[in-house]
Amino acid sequence: MVYTKKSPALFIIGVIMLAIWYTADSGMLAPYIEHLAAGKKYKYLSELTTIPMYFGIIAAAIGLWQWFGSHKEGHWDYYSSSIAGGMFILLIAMLVRWFVAPEIAVISMSMGKVGETGKYIHKLLGLNYVVLGIVAGIIIVNVFKIPDWAQNGVRLSRLGLKTGVILLGTLYSAAELKNLGGLSIIMIGFFVLGSVGMVLWMGSRLNIPNSMAGVLSAGLGVCGVSATVASAPVVQAKSVEIAYTIGTILLWGVGCMFVFPIVGNMLGMSYVQFGAWAGTGILNSAQVAGAALAYQPDGIETLKVAEIFNITRVLILPIIVLWLAVWYVKREENAAQVNVGQVIFAKFPVFVLGFILLFALSTTGAFSPPVHYKGKYFDNTKVTAKKMLTNEQVAVLMANADKIQREDRKAALARLIEQRKVASIDDDATLRGLANSRVMGKEAGKILKHAHKAVRHTAKKIKAFRQWITWLFAFGLVGLGMQITIGSMKQAGGQPAVIGGVVGLTKAVLSLVVVLMLVKETI
Repeated sequence: MVYTKKSPALFIIGVIMLAIWYTADSGMLAPYIEHLAAGKKYKYLSELTTIPMYFGIIAAAIGLWQWFGSHKEGHWDYYSSSIAGGMFILLIAMLVRWFVAPEIAVISMSMGKVGETGKYIHKLLGLNYVVLGIVAGIIIVNVFKIPDWAQNGVRLSRLGLKTGVILLGTLYSAAELKNLGGLSIIMIGFFVLGSVGMVLWMGSRLNIPNSMAGVLSAGLGVCGVSATVASAPVVQAKSVEIAYTIGTILLWGVGCMFVFPIVGNMLGMSYVQFGAWAGTGILNSAQVAGAALAYQPDGIETLKVAEIFNITRVLILPIIVLWLAVWYVKREENAAQVNVGQVIFAKFPVFVLGFILLFALSTTGAFSPPVHYKGKYFDNTKVTAKKMLTNEQVAVLMANADKIQREDRKAALARLIEQRKVASIDDDATLRGLANSRVMGKEAGKILKHAHKAVRHTAKKIKAFRQWITWLFAFGLVGLGMQITIGSMKQAGGQPAVIGGVVGLTKAVLSLVVVLMLVKETI
């Protein structure tokens, strides 16, 4: 079978990308860009004048070959057939990120803030490029359908998400895992084991088949589709039961992906708190990423925290598979013996191993100094004269110094005032805590944060990784939307949907309560 379609579609996509680049680079789009900026600096200008040019040239060149070339069956044919769909997803992501989302923000701001929330409606509902990209994908697949020439490329979007998770490993450090790792293990262990146990208990009460209860418990308790596929062999789940489980996960998870950011905004959750909640309460890995990026579309702190919790959840998968194997054999007299070790080895998500490998490299200092935190490292030798404290700022700090009680904070502040910059990494941590305590007042707190930022630098490799990760997730989540069909969600049906709703809601509510009680606003 020849997969590559003779179609002008990819060439046309390339021409559109080049047109976007040319009109932006030449200044023809300047009036519209100024409109989208709404009085501020348009933050995507550098992307507009580079990214569509590179991908436009590639798409146009390969598009001509696909349109007029001769294609034969083989591995190259299969891989080349995915390029058109991949570029189609990328074009949608570009249009939504650069034009649609900013336009909606402009309209939202023109309507004023909502009541006493102090927020515009697009902020309150999380209507940013991530959410709108997913919605665009859902509309395309359910209203217009995916063209034949794009089918293979749409499947490629999963690779984008997994590659993005792997690259996230470059942004972590041992310092962050020290603060989040223990908490994630405790929370995830409690909620994963609790969810699996709750599904098995409800399954026995509702008299659904053991195989259905087993595969549904893994999907709802651990990490969605991956856990469903991994556990299916050990509980001998039928294909229809796997379909019901995946449908339930999609039905509940898609709702969470849109509702969680709204709740987070209404409660004023910090990025760390929301990331912990999303990583614990949302069922599927891709949906966790979608909610995290929807909450913080122009930063990566929420996504990093969410993925630490999500990765912890995936690492518990072998334990759950083993539990279900023992549970199923005890309940089914004629159950066939399954090699649990072989199943775990074959079905364990490989991207998790990639994440761990890059995290290990990051800890050694391969991408940034090994002491980096949130992708940044301390260095007070690079502080320019413009970033050092002014006489006015020093005066503010001295005027509020008598409010400090702790001796370590007094000493660190004295060295800051003397040198006009933070003296050491220990002083930086101390002054950061002082700023967060707000004991010196709002104005002094801003000055301390300014001093902190002056000595924190992001390595060039880390900046590049951040940009790649943003686009990989934007690409993957638009493709994810194109795989959410109304038909697949209808598959949930009946008892699996009831169990999924009860367990999913219970996990979401309880994990929210725990996060608000235990998770700090900063790490």
